Amino acid sequence: LVGPGEMLAMLGPSGSGKTTLLTALGGRLTKNKLSGKITYNGHPFSSAIKRRTGFVAQDEVFYPHLTVSETLVFTALLRLPRTLTRAEKVQHAERVMAELGLTRVAHSVVGGAYLRGISGGEKKRVSIGQEMLVNPSLLLLDEPTSGLDSTNAQRILVTLKRLAAGGRTIVTTIHQPSSRLYHMFDKVVLLSEGCPI
Repeated sequence: LVGPGEMLAMLGPSGSGKTTLLTALGGRLTKNKLSGKITYNGHPFSSAIKRRTGFVAQDEVFYPHLTVSETLVFTALLRLPRTLTRAEKVQHAERVMAELGLTRVAHSVVGGAYLRGISGGEKKRVSIGQEMLVNPSLLLLDEPTSGLDSTNAQRILVTLKRLAAGGRTIVTTIHQPSSRLYHMFDKVVLLSEGCPI
């Protein structure tokens, strides 16, 4: 049970079911693979709830030649409702960039395997930004610190903590957090072989 303004960490060894549980919470598992009940504020999962839920996968998928600004504006144009004008969507993308500390790299290309671009921590923040555009009340993240050094890992968690302080619910899986990161979580679920301990 996790509420608004709280950050929950799901811990456990590899293969313990962290990602599967997170995927189920995000409504991304087919019904025949699920048993039990998931409710949000007492209501069963629905498409309306799914629209208010952000899901950040472990592996980022970007167009490497687009800049950070172009990436977020493109996402905003695709995902925000038609009731907003193009200018409002661009403005919203700029607000999200500022909130995540990406303004400095707004005109840098994201990059990829064959093109040098922004750092791993900045890419992770762009991934979070793509989900923040829809202003989710629940944000689910799968291993947001994997592949990052301790400084960037802490920056990501400080960012998530700040987003939670704004009234959002944050649920994240994390593998072997340092004690400094561990103490940033409000609640912890420890999994082993698919069961909470």
